[in-house]
Amino acid sequence: MEILVVCGAGASSTFIALRLRRSAASRGLDITARAGSLELLASSLAGVALVLVGPHLADRLDAVQAIVRSVDDRIAIAVLPESAVASADGSLALQTALDAAGVGS
Repeated sequence: MEILVVCGAGASSTFIALRLRRSAASRGLDITARAGSLELLASSLAGVALVLVGPHLADRLDAVQAIVRSVDDRIAIAVLPESAVASADGSLALQTALDAAGVGS
């Protein structure tokens, strides 16, 4: 499963994507996670199954959904909890992703 982690400019999402990949690898899950920005969202969706949205963009979720749906309405979307961003590991981000994608953990 390919996951796109989206934040405002792409900086914090880079760290979240890295921790998410590490957490998935430690559990033997075949998950790719990469960072993206809100500005480049539409052009970053190729091959993506899930978009994880940074909690600071929760108030812009309708706009994110509109962009994603205009490209592919099969892509799942979830907002990361603030605690997932602050967490030193990616386990909460990974669980959020698995839950949003409807994948058993």
